Amino acid sequence: MVTSSGIQLEFAMQANVPLKRLRFGPFEVDLRAGELTKRGLRLRLQEQPFQVLAMLLEKPGQLVTREDLRSRLWPQTVVDFDHGLNKAISKIRETLGDSAENPRFVETVARRGYRFLADVAVVDTPETQLEAVPDGLAWPKDSAFVNLTNAGALLKRSLGPFAWRLSSVGLALALMVFLSWILYSRNQSSPMIRSLAVLPLENLSGDASQDYFADGMTDELITNLGQISALRVISRTSVMTYKGARKPLAQIAAELNVEAVVEGSVLRSDERVRITAQLIQVSADKHIWAQSYEGDIRDTLTLQNRVARDIAQQIRVTLNRQEQAALEDSKAVNPEAYQAYLTGRHYWNKRTEGGLRKAIDYFNRAVEKDPNYAQPYTGLADAYALSGDWEYGILSPEDAFPKAKAAATKALALDDSLAEAHTSLAFILDLYDWDWESAEQEYKRAIALNPSYATAHHWYAWHLIVMGRNSEALAESRKAESLDPLSPIISADLAEALCVAHLYDESVRQSRKTLELHPYFAVAHYQLGQAFAQKHMHDEAIAELRTAIELSGGNTAFVAQLAYAYAISGRTEEAMKIVKDLEVRQDRPSSTDPHIALIYVGLGDHDQAMRWLNKAYQARFNPSVLMRPAFDPLRSDGRYQDLVRRIGLLR
Repeated sequence: MVTSSGIQLEFAMQANVPLKRLRFGPFEVDLRAGELTKRGLRLRLQEQPFQVLAMLLEKPGQLVTREDLRSRLWPQTVVDFDHGLNKAISKIRETLGDSAENPRFVETVARRGYRFLADVAVVDTPETQLEAVPDGLAWPKDSAFVNLTNAGALLKRSLGPFAWRLSSVGLALALMVFLSWILYSRNQSSPMIRSLAVLPLENLSGDASQDYFADGMTDELITNLGQISALRVISRTSVMTYKGARKPLAQIAAELNVEAVVEGSVLRSDERVRITAQLIQVSADKHIWAQSYEGDIRDTLTLQNRVARDIAQQIRVTLNRQEQAALEDSKAVNPEAYQAYLTGRHYWNKRTEGGLRKAIDYFNRAVEKDPNYAQPYTGLADAYALSGDWEYGILSPEDAFPKAKAAATKALALDDSLAEAHTSLAFILDLYDWDWESAEQEYKRAIALNPSYATAHHWYAWHLIVMGRNSEALAESRKAESLDPLSPIISADLAEALCVAHLYDESVRQSRKTLELHPYFAVAHYQLGQAFAQKHMHDEAIAELRTAIELSGGNTAFVAQLAYAYAISGRTEEAMKIVKDLEVRQDRPSSTDPHIALIYVGLGDHDQAMRWLNKAYQARFNPSVLMRPAFDPLRSDGRYQDLVRRIGLLR
């Protein structure tokens, strides 16, 4: 692997270009003066360690063997070479604040030598820039174009008298090589990366109970980078599947369809936290950058922003003013509130009834510890919204959604830049308030703030489905899938969006794709059963729906879909038994009402179907269920049209 900076250094040395200063991270090396500085302050480094460092800097990213170092720096030494080299490397690491166990700069390649990990740049100073050439033109420092009329002068200046002893053919070839190097070095010196994944940060505490902290830091770094519009950042659900995995980076990058990955670790000790991160361009197998950040746990948000800013700088992403402000803005956070918030997100991400209840508890604890900390309110909004949705049905919509809306509103009052809070508010405006115009504005605001927030695209797709804008909905669903390619719910919901669009064969293929990755995901079996029912593949539909019910522990929506499949396949008695059981259940939440209506549509009893839909209307049900093809037989019914008019959906 030859980096552009390595080519640049090698060319400069061979061509006798006046090379004086090199930069890596916060350090600069003056090769002529033999000085090492950090942010302008001189550091003490003895001559021999300095010479070793200079050799490593000549070939960043490449192996420098122990034999190379011996022949160049210790040519007459036999006995003391190993001791001298080991001592020099140790002194370099001490001066740079590096470590052998977790190197940012100098990596040991066992029994072979050393590799310098960080990117190295030639510093353009008045002494190192080429002076004006004879015709008065200066070196084109910021241009990728070299004027061919003056290229000979530049070449003469760079190569000296030797260039003019070349034949005309040789000069032409040298000129071509010279220009190619200029263009190559400008294009390659800092890679243009447009997609990356933040792999789960490793918990270095040695205490497995602290995993939530490392996971939470991973989430926050994903969120910070996701605010950069020029970058596609893979969402949490997908990257967390690689936690503890030992897959090759090339395989992970291929599965996630990204150009680069961020790896790192988190160490929390009492009230201190250290974050170490490295950026790897996978296709080139190149370590672009590595750095460690340490501070008080109250400053964790600041440290996270610094990591994101540094990564953006390394991959040549241009930040707009909003993105710059977002990465500059950080507040001190109460450590106990932050810990409670991260724990709440840990449980929220489980997407189970028990997980959502624990999440609500921890988010409330975070609010108690720091009432001015906005993120826990976004967590409460998300947890209450999911608790009131049909898929979970933990709380009634009347109980869940007003609490969710209050939490989202409070989060935005504290920090209007939180994409998660805008998404939560939009979800509530859709599902409970039926304020379609305001919901769309909130979704668009959320996506503008964090273009890589997969949940915003996912839930916005359902908003578009309800609006009848199926082609736009499919585009948003696919965008969500590209941001979170291993998410089972996003993949399964794309299958349902295809079903709503009456693209049944595509829906079946999408569900099967989901099940290849997640064979025990109940929702995917449910979606596949729904598509089979619309294709009149009744036996297959019934088999998939039974599997979904078994895997989910008896989800009411899945049971109702099974009854619908029984009804349209002529198994009326079995369908009637299920619907009557649902009607008399004392613990039946109001979110079940539209599912009972669905069964009656399958049975052909439109009067009963409308009766239950009107009950659902009174309970502020999720109108997206009406978009399912199973309700098509009702669409010409005047009573149905009156219902959707009252909801605000008649177009």
